[in-house]
Amino acid sequence: MKVIYMGTPDFAVPCLERLVKEENYDVVCVVTQPDKPRGRKQEMTPSEVKVCAMEHGIEVYQPQTLRTQEAYEYLSKFEPDYIIVAAYGKILPKNILDLPKYACINVHGSLLPKYRGAAPIQRSVLAGDSVTGITTMLMGEGLDTGDMLLKSEYKIDINATSGEVFDALALSAPDLLIETIEKFTKGEIVPEKQNEEEATHAAMLSKEEAVVDWNKTALEIHNTVRGMAPWPVAYTGYKGKKLKIFTSCLTDEKTSLPAGKLKEDKNRILVSCGDGKLLEIVSLQLEGGKRLEAKQFLAGHPITSECKFEL
Repeated sequence: MKVIYMGTPDFAVPCLERLVKEENYDVVCVVTQPDKPRGRKQEMTPSEVKVCAMEHGIEVYQPQTLRTQEAYEYLSKFEPDYIIVAAYGKILPKNILDLPKYACINVHGSLLPKYRGAAPIQRSVLAGDSVTGITTMLMGEGLDTGDMLLKSEYKIDINATSGEVFDALALSAPDLLIETIEKFTKGEIVPEKQNEEEATHAAMLSKEEAVVDWNKTALEIHNTVRGMAPWPVAYTGYKGKKLKIFTSCLTDEKTSLPAGKLKEDKNRILVSCGDGKLLEIVSLQLEGGKRLEAKQFLAGHPITSECKFEL
């Protein structure tokens, strides 16, 4: 099977690695986003998928858009049996969708039709979902609107961050992808249309969404912290500085303190929330400092009765 693989972030790397290792598949080309400036020095950096492809000596194509005759002619020369897409970041035009002998198959990080779009995993964690998963689907011209093929579920731990769920789903995706290709090739899968009434959109996260509203419930705030990690990271104000919160933990403890008030208890940092419950802050970083565990933070920033997070 000749495969063109399209993907960009680290989520897409395990599926590419698996296709390379499988004897039945020949990854003839990898399509990924153009190199982008990253870090403080803004150095041009290749995507994780490009790095993986280069390690395996696979031809890499990085067009600004696939909506050109040049892109079509470039990809058509490979005469692919399948085009496999995982978090590529661009919608494919119809002439590219029609290119492979069998199909364009997308590996999506949610149980469709919920969380179509760019940030399905993060949105699921932010919503406090207990279950998410991977869906393989036939690609259409819309945003994650194609017919579904196979699904696998993943249980989300109450303390798991978006990054942790992201990694777990990325590792589970290759098995589902290979099963999908094999069964689809044999005609053993009946594609299932998505229920549009159940569809939701998972937009990219923004830094503005990461600010913590301490008037919300402890669970809502905990889900914000989890959902915003590792990027853009939940934050609040503390003594005139920005304070990032990387991890938190729910407690059964209640309080009469106003929302945002801080309390220290046995090297723990506790903060009052809008529902009268205390949320434990596990790891944090004050502007200009390093990321610290609560005990380390308290050693240099003892909490007094006046201490509070700014709403």
